[in-house]
Amino acid sequence: MTLFRKPRYVARLAQGPEDLRRAQALRYRAFRAGRTAPPGEGLDADAFDALCDHVLIEETRSGRLVGCFRIMPLASGREIARSYSAQHYNLSALEAFPGPMAEIGRFCVDPDIRDPDILRTAWAAVTAHVDANGTEMLFGCSSFMGTEAEHYRDAFALLAAAHLAPRRWLPRVKAPRVFRFARRLRLIKPDLKLAMKRMPPLLRAYLGMGVWVSDHAVIDRELDTLHVFTGLEIRAVPQARARRLRALSG
Repeated sequence: MTLFRKPRYVARLAQGPEDLRRAQALRYRAFRAGRTAPPGEGLDADAFDALCDHVLIEETRSGRLVGCFRIMPLASGREIARSYSAQHYNLSALEAFPGPMAEIGRFCVDPDIRDPDILRTAWAAVTAHVDANGTEMLFGCSSFMGTEAEHYRDAFALLAAAHLAPRRWLPRVKAPRVFRFARRLRLIKPDLKLAMKRMPPLLRAYLGMGVWVSDHAVIDRELDTLHVFTGLEIRAVPQARARRLRALSG
């Protein structure tokens, strides 16, 4: 199923095991090769893959896979305990969320390509999926490469100052190793330019939409990342931004 097509890129749902293997191979290159695993060919796979829709972003002409991510649809917050994020965060507060939700995960772009149109294509695909399923909240883990929190000091200070989750939805600590940036950096005034430069691209795109994050980052040694829980209530997206996204995906 095609979710979005531009002259250069197409986003579609994976069809069958070969498509899934291609996504897992790209994820290995993006997340593990040369960092937490040997360089070369491999697969990044886990038990959650079987529970998700997988979106492939390909070059229209060549069919080359340039990006991918997975989506786990949930009927409501009552199902959130089965999400990937719930393995790292106490999400009991979100069990009260009444509407359909979707977890966005394992988002990656081919490490050899730098083209902002890939991210735009991904957002168009997410918008199409949201509209088709009546999704009311998107959530997931936004990852910072590496586990040295000081490198991202200004980015975390900005999140603490302006983008923390509302108390009614606030994720609690569950992982054994965390960086409590809201507590540690609450008196720090961030350098906004440096903060945005150090912000992961996907999270940077979220910030203009009304996104909120957990008050702590999980230190994930397996993937060599720091990640924050990220939530976006669809009704909170500014109308002008929502219109642009729907125009892009239409």
